[in-house]
Amino acid sequence: MTNKVFGKVAVLMGGWAAEREVSLNSGAAVLKALLAKGVDAYGIDVNRDVLTTLKEGKFDRVFNIMHGRGGEDGEIQGALDILQIPYTGCGVMASAISMNKLMTKRIWIGAELPTPAYKVLTSGTDFAEVINQLGLPMMIKPANEGSSIGMTKVEHASELPAAYECAAEYDHLVLAEQWVNGEEYTIALLGEESLPVIRLEAQSDFYDYEAKYQSDETKYYCPSGLQEDEEKKLQSLAKIAFKAVAATGWGRVDVMRDGDGKFWLIEVNTVPGMTDHSLVPMAAKAAGISFDDLVMRVLATSI
Repeated sequence: MTNKVFGKVAVLMGGWAAEREVSLNSGAAVLKALLAKGVDAYGIDVNRDVLTTLKEGKFDRVFNIMHGRGGEDGEIQGALDILQIPYTGCGVMASAISMNKLMTKRIWIGAELPTPAYKVLTSGTDFAEVINQLGLPMMIKPANEGSSIGMTKVEHASELPAAYECAAEYDHLVLAEQWVNGEEYTIALLGEESLPVIRLEAQSDFYDYEAKYQSDETKYYCPSGLQEDEEKKLQSLAKIAFKAVAATGWGRVDVMRDGDGKFWLIEVNTVPGMTDHSLVPMAAKAAGISFDDLVMRVLATSI
């Protein structure tokens, strides 16, 4: 596929979400790779005038690397559909569903896929009853944030109100999720291909924002250490989970494995990170795909 096929490419990054800084880092790496491959690419730090910028710039397509709200939830996808500008990654529906952890869980449960039990929390929730139903520890998270922003592991009943308030600062919709004690895995998907599984080992209680983007102590294992049949089973589960929410193009599925060896689906990322700490580039490298080639293959999902 020649670079002329892509035309003038806008790399959308930044935006107004809590993940803005991560997106800017991802965008800078993507832009550098596209330019190295000879693509006529331009970085755009997205603001509310982005549609005017795209129209006046006469861009042919978009590489969307905006993480979080505005970029990963269907908003920009819908606007680009109206402008008839092709873009990377999922469409409106899949983006909106995947960004919302509650809707993702409902679809997975409806499809009889394994995901931890949960409860929706409000300021009027009987927290004692939630603990009675889900047990401790549990994870508290805003439903519409990524990068583990606003998430808290609750180990004692007294910690739950503060954890709820922390999550509620980022979203009106807050979930309590049953804790899965075990190993954490992530599976990157590129077109119809499942990339090698990565096992994560954070030094903190869970794979939080610091472990993802700042810590040099987080360990990544690829090969994951799973037996070949187990890895294939996990890759198959990830692909089914991805398609269940209508996701296409590229993305990542995060999974936990409990002490009995059962896999539990946690969430889908439809615009994963592309920084030097990011997991999709790591999995691609293990599959023999360079970062620059990975970026080009993601760009090709806009065709």
